[in-house]
Amino acid sequence: MTLAANQPYFLPYFPYWQLIAAADTFLVSDDYAFMKGSWIPRNRILVGGMPQYFRIELDHQSCHRLISDTFLKPLAAGEKLRTLEMAYHKAPFFAEGYALSARILTCPERRLSLFLAHSIREVCDYLGITTRMLFSSSLSGAQLRKSERIFHYCRSLGADRYINAIGGQALYDKARFAREGIALHFLQSEAGLSGLSVLHDIMFHSREALHERLGQYRLL
Repeated sequence: MTLAANQPYFLPYFPYWQLIAAADTFLVSDDYAFMKGSWIPRNRILVGGMPQYFRIELDHQSCHRLISDTFLKPLAAGEKLRTLEMAYHKAPFFAEGYALSARILTCPERRLSLFLAHSIREVCDYLGITTRMLFSSSLSGAQLRKSERIFHYCRSLGADRYINAIGGQALYDKARFAREGIALHFLQSEAGLSGLSVLHDIMFHSREALHERLGQYRLL
């Protein structure tokens, strides 16, 4: 069984969804410390031809709180949807992207981890990703550090393969994973998309085309 895990982000770039699709089970890492200045509450869209942050506002964010203990401020969904309309109303798949955005932004959940998990499920449904999704907090192990925590997740779920985002190559050692009976791989995307929020790509590519590109990666 193949496992992948990552912190929940607000509408992250396309390789995040490739990572989810490559796994049998994806862990939403909700019991990690919230990192101020991270991509958790924001991403980028294109406005007037220039990248611009698109974010959700948080209430008393702190690196001393877990992601699951962080909350959103009241969300001005209408204002954010107007921003998307202004930016993408001429895009070929605007109607589909706008409807998806509305389902995400009008979610009444204020706990950050649950709001982001809802957005992840919505995008997975849109892209045709059927990977099982769990919260890391449901498996305990928060007291463990780095690789030991991943080993705990793999043992708990019966995983013999773990796929990590390409940016984690400096964090984990393949030989150490192998000694634990776990094959470690890093996903290198070859989808050739924008590097902006997945919303941008959804506005410009059909659902079918994006689903096909989910498989365009190498495992290193």
